Amino acid sequence: MAESPVRVVIVDDHSIFRSGLRADLDASVEVVGEAADVAAAITVIEATRPDVVLLDVHLPSGAGASVPEASGGEAVIRAAAPVVPTARFLALSVSDAAEDVVRVIRAGARGYITKGSSGAEVSRAVHAVADGDAVFSPRLAGFVLDAFGAPVGETAATSDELDRLSAREQEVMRLIARGYAYKEVAAELFISMKTVESHVSAVLRKLQLSSRYELTAWASERRLL
Repeated sequence: MAESPVRVVIVDDHSIFRSGLRADLDASVEVVGEAADVAAAITVIEATRPDVVLLDVHLPSGAGASVPEASGGEAVIRAAAPVVPTARFLALSVSDAAEDVVRVIRAGARGYITKGSSGAEVSRAVHAVADGDAVFSPRLAGFVLDAFGAPVGETAATSDELDRLSAREQEVMRLIARGYAYKEVAAELFISMKTVESHVSAVLRKLQLSSRYELTAWASERRLL
């Protein structure tokens, strides 16, 4: 039996971009709603209860939107997440400013990719986020690192933890923590996806972590991205 498509809501104030993205997404991603502003996004998310919300960080408020001390994509997350706790949020923006990345991640987004990404890349990111992983465009990982990084005093403990991993496991760990999909890690390191899966399992076991999301947080805290 074929897997059900990932149900997605697209939130962006440019209708041409929404249309283009809808057309470029894989058949395994089903767009169940769209919105152009904060108020409409909250309404659509509550009505459709999607698996993933793809949203820009800069959005007009729209009629009736009221979320204290928040705006744009951040406001959408803070208002909709408590009502639809099963939805996961993936920022998709033209902005690569550190403050934008950090703001939506603090609000609860599970990833942040730029609009330079292809339809296939966005589709992979949607599936990864739907599966509970964290996804970041590689060049944005540093912003997350700076925002959530650990103090220098933890370097000795970090060295002990890294000593548990082989050189190859460390390579895989860093790529996975940066948001690479298994297929991308395999291509980058010239190994099979099955080998990647084995290394990831070993890394999580040795570091006593339970998911890729925890691995990303672990690596960010230790300035390893």
